[in-house]
Amino acid sequence: MIESVLARHNVKPGVKIAVKTLISAGVIALAVILPQIVHLFSGAQGGVQWLPMYLPVLLGGCLLGWRWGLGVGLLSPLVSFAFTSLAGNAMPAAARLPYMMAELAAFAAVSGLFSEKIARNGWMAFPAVLLAQVSGRLFFLALAAAFQGVSSLSAAVVWSQIQAGLLGLVLQAVVVPFLVMGLRALMNRDRK
Repeated sequence: MIESVLARHNVKPGVKIAVKTLISAGVIALAVILPQIVHLFSGAQGGVQWLPMYLPVLLGGCLLGWRWGLGVGLLSPLVSFAFTSLAGNAMPAAARLPYMMAELAAFAAVSGLFSEKIARNGWMAFPAVLLAQVSGRLFFLALAAAFQGVSSLSAAVVWSQIQAGLLGLVLQAVVVPFLVMGLRALMNRDRK
């Protein structure tokens, strides 16, 4: 979606990269801060239930497209892990980190595949988010099943986490598309 706005304004390639880098950094920062706020108010279980890191990653995919979204999805849990490890309370936990990186990369890449369609029709954010959520959670489950012999995460544990996070996914399936449509409307004000 951002790409179409930048192209409409004939922005030079170097400036496009700078804009996308700044937006990506903002999304990653939000993906680090939002879980801290949720954990502050609802404890560790709040992260499993509300999935606060997923919201900015879905938003990043819809806005930035699949390539930049993929980067945001991979980097968000890694940056969060790095910063929170310095404070002595790593989030996500080290054992969960590679799974979360893969899952969020899938979330952002799939939602990012819809970015151009969202630029033309904001309502496309709904199927983008839903398909990303289903794809990401299934990918997480498949990875856990494939590596359960060498990992502390089994398919059964992951399935229980998926069930615990359903409320967060439903909330994000509504909130993220409306955020995307609102941002789209703001970016398209100059067209009128």
